[in-house]
Amino acid sequence: MILELRNLSALISSQISLRNIEFAVDAGKTTIIIGPNGAGKTSLLRAICGDLPLSSGQVLLNSKALDDWPVNKRATLLAILPQRSTLEFPFTVEEVVTMGRIPHSTSNQRNREIVGEALDLVDCQHLQHRSFINLSGGEKQRVQLARVAAQIWEPSASGERCLILDEPSASLDLAHQEMIVTMLRHFNEQGAASLVVLHDLNLAAKCGDAIVMLKQGRVAALGTPEEVLKEDCLNAVFDIRSRVIENPLSNKPMVVT
Repeated sequence: MILELRNLSALISSQISLRNIEFAVDAGKTTIIIGPNGAGKTSLLRAICGDLPLSSGQVLLNSKALDDWPVNKRATLLAILPQRSTLEFPFTVEEVVTMGRIPHSTSNQRNREIVGEALDLVDCQHLQHRSFINLSGGEKQRVQLARVAAQIWEPSASGERCLILDEPSASLDLAHQEMIVTMLRHFNEQGAASLVVLHDLNLAAKCGDAIVMLKQGRVAALGTPEEVLKEDCLNAVFDIRSRVIENPLSNKPMVVT
């Protein structure tokens, strides 16, 4: 297990809290967090990353408490894309992606190679010399994805790597939503783990090895896409009427509402 949550609880507000959340993200696997608005998905990521104080419980990275990792070394293993990334300075795309290499001591030449490879992965090589602030919303999102990819691009002697993404498909068209699947597979094939918040249940089914469904700060369901994406559970948690059928292209569950 690369990332492990043990009995994690945290107070978000007077009405919402995360309660007794436990699951692990395994090497080479992608775990997807789903749930209705206000279920605690983004707050859970904030708690995992240390931005939201825990009331109880523990977050482990490579079997070591997250707080016990030196910040710089932890940054070579754990790359995080928040739901909103603001950047108002006129950096070029290449400069933004190069920020992901700050924790590393690799040469400038090697950093340039990694930045180019990361941009290729997210279909942004042609934007390399453009000003970041002049890009469209979807282009900015892909550049930010390249930045976190560059941060954990190579294996580390310190441990296994983990990618945490909060709504990475936001602002992306259908083709570039497929790029998210490709990116996750790229790192999974190298043994890295991924933890991703998604609203799109069918995209979650396609790229998730495991799904954690949250409701009001608690785990409502945990398992494979086939185990979690069931009509009775979806209807109760999301307050919808749904049908779950097999996607004819991926053979994964497909939710129809």
